[in-house]
Amino acid sequence: MLTEVTGDILLTKAQAIAHGVAPNDSFSTGLALSLRERWPAMYKDFRHYYQLGHPKSGRAWGWVGADGKRIVNLFTQEAAPKHGGHPGRATLENLNHALRELYNIAEKEKFSSLALPRLATGVGGLDWYQVKPLIVKHLGNLQIPVIIYVHYSKGVAADEKI
Repeated sequence: MLTEVTGDILLTKAQAIAHGVAPNDSFSTGLALSLRERWPAMYKDFRHYYQLGHPKSGRAWGWVGADGKRIVNLFTQEAAPKHGGHPGRATLENLNHALRELYNIAEKEKFSSLALPRLATGVGGLDWYQVKPLIVKHLGNLQIPVIIYVHYSKGVAADEKI
């Protein structure tokens, strides 16, 4: 069940939040920065995961906080060419693969609900009208509420109906 809402994804009641990043992202802008500030342990664990595993674009990595909130980092962007560099743009191919992994994670871990922004359309640079059909294709069959935050409104809780 896909539902589009307006609001602040940080106020979601969904069990999990998915967002797009690069494999070696610094979480210095956008939603990634907000997640880093809200759950600093997630970013610390992400850095450790990256240093040990050197994940590739098109993959996904999930994290569970002490509060039970799940964050799924979708590697929609190309990695920065060097430490401290700017990540590359997102690609539809990376997004396609990462969404497939997100579906598998949600099924395997039995998510009760999932929230996501307009993936890969901010820093990632993709067009929402190309991204939305991929979300529908990969997540539309999940038997849980999937809330898509299509418009950001700081400090406003969306009417998620979950």
